[in-house]
Amino acid sequence: MTKNILVALPLTDELQTRLRAAVPSFAYRFTTQETATLEEILWADAILGNVPVELIRQNDHLEWFQSNFAGPDPYLAPGVLPPDCAVTNATGAYGLAISEWMLGMWLALIKDLLLYRDRQTARRWDPITRPVRSIAGARVLCVGMGDIGSSFARRAHALGAEVVGVRRHAADCPPYCLRVVGTDKLDEELPTADLIALSLPGTPETDHLFNAARLAKCKPGAILLNVGRGTAVDSDALAAAIQNGTLYGAALDVTDPEPLPPEHPLWGLETVLITPHISGRFSLPRTLENIVGIFAHNLRRYAAGQTLDNQMSRTTHYVSADTPGQRLVCEP
Repeated sequence: MTKNILVALPLTDELQTRLRAAVPSFAYRFTTQETATLEEILWADAILGNVPVELIRQNDHLEWFQSNFAGPDPYLAPGVLPPDCAVTNATGAYGLAISEWMLGMWLALIKDLLLYRDRQTARRWDPITRPVRSIAGARVLCVGMGDIGSSFARRAHALGAEVVGVRRHAADCPPYCLRVVGTDKLDEELPTADLIALSLPGTPETDHLFNAARLAKCKPGAILLNVGRGTAVDSDALAAAIQNGTLYGAALDVTDPEPLPPEHPLWGLETVLITPHISGRFSLPRTLENIVGIFAHNLRRYAAGQTLDNQMSRTTHYVSADTPGQRLVCEP
């Protein structure tokens, strides 16, 4: 049976051909998130790409929505998608790009590279005399062990760090971790962590998980990275923790609120690096190729009437053992 497939991503001709080849009997239209029309959205039985919420909620027959993000929170709100619409996400697509951003930011902070860039801009030959740190032997606490957190954990381990993973519930320990604990053990792990790497979804349980009280439990001089949701960290409390020396610094690709207001004190701290939610997206071409691969995989399953992979729970906002299908991995 023919299905109407709307793809709202900036795909090359080669990637469009790859999708058509997955199920040639389907009808396809290609557009972008910015240019998608209501007529196109109402035509579709399945949509790839985060088209405007106010338009997609008018499609009452949509069977499948494939987000191009790992966390499509606005689309999971009640009333946006039909109750029986399957929701799949881009878990597996972003691990490479975002984990490399995390490594780059970590190195920039522990080797004072950002401070030397400031000196270069000022044309100052001005060595910093304090010792720098090393990845080798550092204790890394990965809070969130999905695709992104696990990708970063593997890379940190490969460079000699000791990695502890934190999930909603304790789990089997992969070879690149010392252990994987539940969030109930988070406070026990914080005092020994040199780096705290957050890759959490936006849920009521993660909202301000890192508030002033929790930041106070961190190891003095620790660094915090956040690439999940800005709401996981109290921005005011983080700024205060860095100003008073509890933390050394932070690298943030997400903030609360977002965008971060220009008057916020985090902007002015020399050991804070802020990027405007760009660690993922499509700046690395491999990411878009991964998303197309996930969608093509599920297109074939959709055509065969099989369970889709990467399905999200509308209550927990996770792809987990509680949801149908499997969680996909696009890169080692």
